[in-house]
Amino acid sequence: MAGTEQDWWLYQGTGCTEERRERLRTTPAPPWREFADTPGPSCTPPACEGAAWERTVKRGEGYVPGRDESDVVNTALYLRRPLLVTGKPGVGKSTLAHSIAADLGLGPVLHWPITSRTVRRDGLYLYDAIGRLQEANLDRALTTPAGPVGPPVPDGESAGGEAPDAEGQEPSSIARFLRLGPLGTALLPQDQPRVLLIDEIDKSDIDLPGDLLTLFEDGGFEIPELARLAADQPEVAIATDDAQDRYVTIRRGRVQCRYFPVVVLTSNGEREFPPAFLRRCVRLHLQAPDAEKLARIVRRRLGVDVAESTEYQQLLLDFLDRRADGDLATDQLLNAIQLRLSRAWTNPEDRERFLGTVLQHLTGPSA
Repeated sequence: MAGTEQDWWLYQGTGCTEERRERLRTTPAPPWREFADTPGPSCTPPACEGAAWERTVKRGEGYVPGRDESDVVNTALYLRRPLLVTGKPGVGKSTLAHSIAADLGLGPVLHWPITSRTVRRDGLYLYDAIGRLQEANLDRALTTPAGPVGPPVPDGESAGGEAPDAEGQEPSSIARFLRLGPLGTALLPQDQPRVLLIDEIDKSDIDLPGDLLTLFEDGGFEIPELARLAADQPEVAIATDDAQDRYVTIRRGRVQCRYFPVVVLTSNGEREFPPAFLRRCVRLHLQAPDAEKLARIVRRRLGVDVAESTEYQQLLLDFLDRRADGDLATDQLLNAIQLRLSRAWTNPEDRERFLGTVLQHLTGPSA
C-alpha cells in the first residue's frame, strides 16, 4: 500500500487519522445528501477506547485493501452512500467495515446481522411492550385497594418516574423498555458519522432492501411509541445499541442523522437486489486475494514474512492449488500458518492430513 495513497482519499489516504476524519466531517456532501440543518440535539459518539474499540482496531488493522478497493470505499464516503460489498465467503467483506472504522477513528463498529426473519424495525429500535405492560399492572396492583384490577396503562400514560436527561438519570417507565438498535444508533445526530455493518443482507426477506430505501434517503425515522407521548414528554432519553447505560435524548420521537453513517452492506451473492436499491448504493466486488496480497495479509496479521520461509511459501502454494478446485477463505491459510508457528502437525508424514484438515473446501466437489 505504501506509495499508492491518493490525495483525495479519506480512507487509507495521506495525513494522520484526525486530519482525515475532520475532512470526512467537513467535506461538503452532495446537496441531496445533506442532513446538517436538521433540528435536534446532537450527541457525542463513544470514545475510541474500551474493549469494543480494541476489537474493532484489532480486526480492522489486519485488512489489506487494494487500490481499486480504496477508490470505491472513498467514493462511497464522498457521496454519503451505502457501500454494498459482494464476494465469496472469507474474502474480507465484514472486515472492511472494521478497517474503515479503525483507519478513520470512527469508534466501534455497529453490527446488524441479517437473517430471513429480520425486519427493518429490528435494526431501528427494540420495545419490550410485554415487560412494560407487566410492570404497569404490577404498579396498579400495589397501589389499588383490593378488588378487580383495571385495564392496563396505555402507552400515552406514565407508570411512574420522569424521563432522564442525557446524563443518564433514572429513565421513565417507557424509556426503560426502549433501546435503539444498531441502525437506529447509527442514525443519531452525532458529531461524526458512525460505521454500521449490515451483514449478509442477501439472507433477508425479499422486502427488507426496499424497506431500507426511504430510510437511507431520509436519514431518519420515527419511534411511534415516543411520538405519541410528544405532547406530554417532548424529550425522552433511551439506551443505545452501544451500551444500556448510555442514554441519548430523543426529541418528539424523531431520530435524524446529522452525518449519514458509513453503511457497509455485505452479500455473498445468494440473491439479486432490485435496481432501485442498487442505484442507491456504491458497489464493490471483492475478488479472492492473489499470492502477493495473501503474503501481505500473513505479514500484517501474523508478523510472518512468507518470502523468508520455504515452509510458509509452500503452504501458500498449497493454499492456492487447493483454492483452484473449490472455495477457500483467507483465514484458513492463517490458521495453517498459526498451527505451524505453534509447532503443531510437525511430523512430515502427517502433512497431507494436516492440509486436508485446515484447508477443507467451502464449496466444490470435496466441500
